[in-house]
Amino acid sequence: MAADKKHIKRSDFLKGELKGVEFADPMKMFSVWYQEMIEKNCPDPHAVVFTTASVEGFPASRVVYLRELVEEGFIIYTNYLSRKGTEVAENKNVALLFYWECLERQVRVEGVVEKVDPLISDDYFAGRPRISQIGAWASEQSSVIADRKTLEDRVAFFEKKFPTTVPRPPHWGGFLIKPSYFEFWQGRLGRLHDRICFEKDNDWQSYRIAP
Repeated sequence: MAADKKHIKRSDFLKGELKGVEFADPMKMFSVWYQEMIEKNCPDPHAVVFTTASVEGFPASRVVYLRELVEEGFIIYTNYLSRKGTEVAENKNVALLFYWECLERQVRVEGVVEKVDPLISDDYFAGRPRISQIGAWASEQSSVIADRKTLEDRVAFFEKKFPTTVPRPPHWGGFLIKPSYFEFWQGRLGRLHDRICFEKDNDWQSYRIAP
């Protein structure tokens, strides 16, 4: 069905500009942008679209949270048996998309993914709220379930099984996304956006692309 043009509100992008490459290292540039979003209290600065693909090449995207930014890349946590976990096992090429409306910026990242060291996952899991720890055991993520009660019954089961400390499930842990491509996008007037890209070929190489 065609959209009613009378109800489509157009707005322009007027909150910033990106004159050139601010840093030689895109991880440094990302870190500065990311910190700026946090300091400006942008809504959900940690939210990121995480895209995987099956071995046949069929893509799937979902919003997750960036939990740690390290020198090597980006760390998220998930159930390794979920759809994203099984697709990563088949195809390690992934993409991230951050969108920060508060400053009209987005960052695209492409790279490969690997599991983090189990000790890192243990440490992060230990700091989660108890209900989230129980949920990691109770939810067979991405699998079909009969109804909500099925999930609630599993929560009750694991609440009883782990009355005090909840250990990390072996099927739950962190993924490290190691980037090979970045695009920093700054919205500009008239849709003439600034787009600065980085590609890794031994060292990072940068260039500008048309909006």
